[in-house]
Amino acid sequence: MDALEVLKQRRAVRSFEDKPIPKNILEDIIDCGRLAPSANNVQPWHFVVVTDKETLKYISEKATYGKFIKDAAACVVVYCEKENIHHLEDGAAATENIILAAKAYGISSCWVAGYDRTYEKDINEYLNVPSNLRMISIIALGYSTQNPSPRNKKSLSDVLHWEKF
Repeated sequence: MDALEVLKQRRAVRSFEDKPIPKNILEDIIDCGRLAPSANNVQPWHFVVVTDKETLKYISEKATYGKFIKDAAACVVVYCEKENIHHLEDGAAATENIILAAKAYGISSCWVAGYDRTYEKDINEYLNVPSNLRMISIIALGYSTQNPSPRNKKSLSDVLHWEKF
């Protein structure tokens, strides 16, 4: 799938087939996250890929809006080093790269907030995450059981401004 089609067809999906994602594909998806832009090329990210069903279930029970994670083939928890002043922006860029790379492989995803959430501490402890890292996002990955269409996206004319607002 070409890059523009990936961008235009990506949708949040919360319903997945019971089908594993091959490890080499997961590694390539994370490699795309690793290649995201970062402020001053600091590359502050770390990625925890979870495929174990018990761990997926634990994360789904903790993440307020992530109950569907238990049914995903995998989830990626994106972390960034706290000391980096742009950790949130850098982690968001890596998250988007992961979501788009997954779509290019025909794998659906849903971005679940992780930053500054009440469940961050519990999940961090469960995953043995070092204290110098902040959770940025949780990304559910899997083969979709649905084909969602765009939902109420604003038109380009509503959001595009030339030269001045």
